[in-house]
Amino acid sequence: MRDLQRVDDRFVETAPLRFTNSVDLAITPEQLFDVFHDAEAWPRWVKALTEVVWTSPRPFGPGTTRTVHLRGRIVGEEEFFTWDEPRRIAFRFNAVSTRLVTAFSEQYDVEPVPGGCRLTWSVGIDVPDALRPPMRLVHGGLDALFASFLRRLRRYTDARLDN
Repeated sequence: MRDLQRVDDRFVETAPLRFTNSVDLAITPEQLFDVFHDAEAWPRWVKALTEVVWTSPRPFGPGTTRTVHLRGRIVGEEEFFTWDEPRRIAFRFNAVSTRLVTAFSEQYDVEPVPGGCRLTWSVGIDVPDALRPPMRLVHGGLDALFASFLRRLRRYTDARLDN
């Protein structure tokens, strides 16, 4: 594992590579947090994930940790620095098994809207200097990938309502 820069909640706004996408969901913010709590749910909508393991006991809050396994045999150790249920969670990767990133953070903002809630997902990434030019070239593709994860989340939460 390789230690990453310990970023805070401002990183998703200042990172060299930033992505923000939103989706309206037909569930309440509390129901969305039930999905966030469920380790088995994450790989169903974030297709880059193969496994999520909470490494902190409940109740979750700031300082909660988990280990995520991603495609390509990448492993990340995450720490949540914000847990304000049912409005916001944010975490950073403290360590990762690849040299492709130097800092990584995600923030999930949830607001009630008529008929459910709106999730805004922001991602901040920094990479080694040599990778910055090619990452800028694939920025649009990564943004489309992140947006597709939110469409998958919508299908996942809609299916849960049908059961």
